[in-house]
Amino acid sequence: MIRTDALDRLPVRSVVPALWDALEGHGTAVLCAPPGTGKTTLVPLELAGLLDPPAGADADRPVVRRVVVAEPRRIAARAAARRMAWLLGEKVGERVGYTVRGERVVGRHARVEVVTTGVLLQRLQRDQELAGVDVVVLDECHERHLDADTVAAFLWDVRSALRPELRLVAASATTDAQGWARLLGDAPVITSEDASYPVEVVWAPPARPVRPPHGMRVDPALLAHVASVVRRALSEREGDVLCFLPGVGEIARVAGQLGEPGGVEVLQVHGRAPAAVQDAVLSPGARRRVVLATSVAESSLTVPGVRVVVDAGLAREPRVDHARGLSALTTVRASQAAGRQRAGRAGREAPGAVYRCWAEAEDARLPRFPAPEIKVADLTAFALQTACWGDPDASGLSLLDPPPSGALSAARTVLRAIGAVDSVGRSTERGVRMSRLGLHPRLARALLDAAPEVGADRAAEVVALLSEEPPREYGDDLAAAWRTARRGGDAYALRWRAEARRLRAATAPGPAEFGTGARETPGDDHVVGLVAALAFPERVARAQGGSYLMVSGTRAELGGGTGLRGAPWLAVAVADRPVGAGHARVRLGAVVDEETARRAAGALHGEGEEVRWADGDVVARRVQRLGAVELAVRPIKDAGSGLVRQALLDGLREEGLGLLRWSRDAEVMRQRLAFLRHHLGAPWPDVSDDALHARVDDWLEPELSRARRRADLERIDAGQALGRLLPWASGEAARFEELAPERIEVPSGSRIRIDYADPEQPVLAVKLQEMFGLEESPTVAGVPVLVHLLSPAGRPAAVTADLASFWRDGYRGVRAELRGRYPKHPWPEDPAKAAPTRHTNARLRR
Repeated sequence: MIRTDALDRLPVRSVVPALWDALEGHGTAVLCAPPGTGKTTLVPLELAGLLDPPAGADADRPVVRRVVVAEPRRIAARAAARRMAWLLGEKVGERVGYTVRGERVVGRHARVEVVTTGVLLQRLQRDQELAGVDVVVLDECHERHLDADTVAAFLWDVRSALRPELRLVAASATTDAQGWARLLGDAPVITSEDASYPVEVVWAPPARPVRPPHGMRVDPALLAHVASVVRRALSEREGDVLCFLPGVGEIARVAGQLGEPGGVEVLQVHGRAPAAVQDAVLSPGARRRVVLATSVAESSLTVPGVRVVVDAGLAREPRVDHARGLSALTTVRASQAAGRQRAGRAGREAPGAVYRCWAEAEDARLPRFPAPEIKVADLTAFALQTACWGDPDASGLSLLDPPPSGALSAARTVLRAIGAVDSVGRSTERGVRMSRLGLHPRLARALLDAAPEVGADRAAEVVALLSEEPPREYGDDLAAAWRTARRGGDAYALRWRAEARRLRAATAPGPAEFGTGARETPGDDHVVGLVAALAFPERVARAQGGSYLMVSGTRAELGGGTGLRGAPWLAVAVADRPVGAGHARVRLGAVVDEETARRAAGALHGEGEEVRWADGDVVARRVQRLGAVELAVRPIKDAGSGLVRQALLDGLREEGLGLLRWSRDAEVMRQRLAFLRHHLGAPWPDVSDDALHARVDDWLEPELSRARRRADLERIDAGQALGRLLPWASGEAARFEELAPERIEVPSGSRIRIDYADPEQPVLAVKLQEMFGLEESPTVAGVPVLVHLLSPAGRPAAVTADLASFWRDGYRGVRAELRGRYPKHPWPEDPAKAAPTRHTNARLRR
C-alpha cells in the first residue's frame, strides 16, 4: 500500500509537472532540490509511473517504464532503494531494486533500479544503448566524483548519437546548475522549494589555534575539540547528534574520547562499516544517539532522529604525487557546498542546529564546491574507460572540466605498459577485458596475469585484498594480512570474501600476458608478492642502505614493528609520505624474490653504457638496471667520446667553471670582457656562467674534446680559451687593450692596474700624491673610473669619480687629517696645480 501521506509531504512533488514538461520537450533537465524534498526517492517513482499523478497533472502523460538512479556510494544506493520500496509499501526487489558491486537485489518486475555510478559505468561499456532504460537520474552530481562525471559524458554521447529518446536528469541540492545545464544541451533548470526546517548555525572554533591538515594527518587537538563540541551539543540540544569527520581513523579517535556519554549510543558510519551498522543508523534508535560519520552521510540519506549536526569542517579528496608515483587521499577543508549539505541533515524532520568547528570569518574563504576528482585524481581508470568508449584522449566527451593533459598522458603510459591500449591509445582486447572487471586497471592486470600461475581463486583473494586496503591492525605485511582476512569474521573480512567471490566469477579463462611458468602450489609469500608486483611494477623495491629504492626512483622506509624488515626485495602495494618526511613510508607490502621482481617489472629492465659526472669526476660503467634499481655494474675504459664530453659538461655545470685553470690574468681578462659587454654590448661576448656554458663549442674546443676526466679539465688554460671569444671577425678585438686596458698611466708616471670586478664601474686604487695636477677623472671606454685615493701607507683616504670636485671640496679635510700623520709627504694647498709624485719631500729636494 502506497504511503500517500509521506509522499504528499515531499515538496518536490509540486515541480514534477515542470520536470515532465522539461523531459518531454527537451529530453534533459537539471533538478535543484534541497535535502529532504524527495528528489532521490519521489522523483524516480513519479518518472516510473508508480505513483498517482499529483492534482492538476496531465492524466494522459506518458508513463516511463524503467528508471535507473545513479548514486555516488553503495550505502546511498541501498538506502534510496529501501526508502522507495517503503513508500510503495513493498520489499526491496519488487518494483524497486538496487545493484552495487557484488550485490544485486532486482526483481523481474522492477521499474526503478538504484545503482552506483561505477556499476552504471560498467553497464554502459557492455551495452551502450542501455536497452530497456527510459530515463537516468544522476543523483548528487555536485560531488563531482570521477565515475559520475564520466557516466554523464557517456550518457550524453548515447543520447546524441544512439538514443535521442533517452531522458537524462542531473539532480542535486547544491550544484553548479548552469554548468550542468550547458553540459546537457542547455537543459531546463527545475528548482524545488526547501522542505527543511530552520537550522541554527553555532560557530564553535577551537579556543587555541590548531595545525591545518596535512596529508592524512589531522591535529589531535582538533579532534579533542570536536569531541568536546559533541558533548556540548548533547547538553544544549534535544535529539540525536550527527558528527562529520574526514575518515575512519578520526571517527575511531573521537569515539574513544566520547566513550558512552550518559547512556547515549555512539555509532560509527563509513564506507567500511558493517551493513548491519549502516542499516541501524537509517532506522530510529531506541535511545539517544551520536552518529560519527564520514561524508557518506552527507547526501541521499536521512538519519532519523537527528536534530543536531557537528561539523569538523574537513573532507578527504584523492591526490596523485606524480613525482613519487603515489596515489592517496589527502585531508582538505570541506567546501561551502558540503557545509550546506551537512547542515541540512539537522533540519530534515524538525528545527535543528549545526555546530561548525571553525570561525565564522573563515567560512567565506572556503572553496565553493569540492575539487572535481578529474582535476586531482589518478586518471588511469578514466583513461581506460574513454579508450574503450572509443575516445582515447577524451576530446569528444562533454565534461564539466577537461582532464589535465599531464595526468592523462601519465595514465596512458601506464595503460600501454600493461597492454591495455595500443601505441595510439586505442583499447586492446585485453584492455576491454580489464575494463569489465570493475577494478583499477593495475589490479585487473594483476588478476589476469597471476591467475594462470597461482590459480584464479588465490589471485582473486589477493586482488580483493588490494582493492580495499585492509585495516591498519592487519599490519603492513600483505601475506600476513591475507591470512588474517581468511581467519577473520570482522566487517572487512566479510566484504573481502564477497569481493573475492565476485572476482573469481569474473575471471574467465583467457590468455596470460605475463607468462605461464607453472609452479607447484606456490606459497602465500610468492602469491602475494607476484600479485602486488604485477599490480605495481614501478613500486618493486630493493633494500639499499637501510631503506628501499623503488624502480620508479622513489625511496621508501618501513615503519616500526614491521614484519618486512630484512627482505632484500619488496613489492610495495600501499605507500604514503608522512608529514615532514623526505621519503615515502611503506604501509602495505609483500616480500618478493629478484626473479619475480625482474619478471613483473620487465618493461623497465634495461642494460647500457652509462657515463656521468659523479663524486667529482667522470664515471663510466656498464649497468644492468630495473628502472632506478641497479642490478649489476662493471666499469668500462673505452666509453664513447660523446658520452664523456656530456659528462664533462655536466661536471662544469654542477661544480662550475672553476674546474678549469684560472690564472690571475685569466680572471682579469674575464672581468674586462664583462665590463665591455655591460657598457658596449655586442660584439663583446657575454662571459657569464650561463652564456659560457651555452657557447662551450666556441671557446673550449679542441681542449674539451681531448679531455677524459677532471684532471684534464684542470689543465685547460681558461684565459687562452677565452681569447677565442674576442670579436676577431669584426676587427674589434684589436681595440680590446684600448677600450679596457689592464693598466693606465697616472700623472706620476706609474702604470696602475684597474680593478674590473664590478662591471658597472672600474676601480683605480692609487696614492693620492700620484694624482696631483689631474683635474678630470680618468675614463675607460667612456666610463669614469672610480678612484680610490690612498694614504702614503696605502690605506683608503677618499673615494671619488670626480677629481675636480674632490680637489675643490674634499681634499682640505683629508689634508688636515693626514698631514700630521705623514709629514714626510707633500700636502700642497692647491693639489690641482701641484706636481704629482711617488716620493717623499726629502727625495723631492734631492
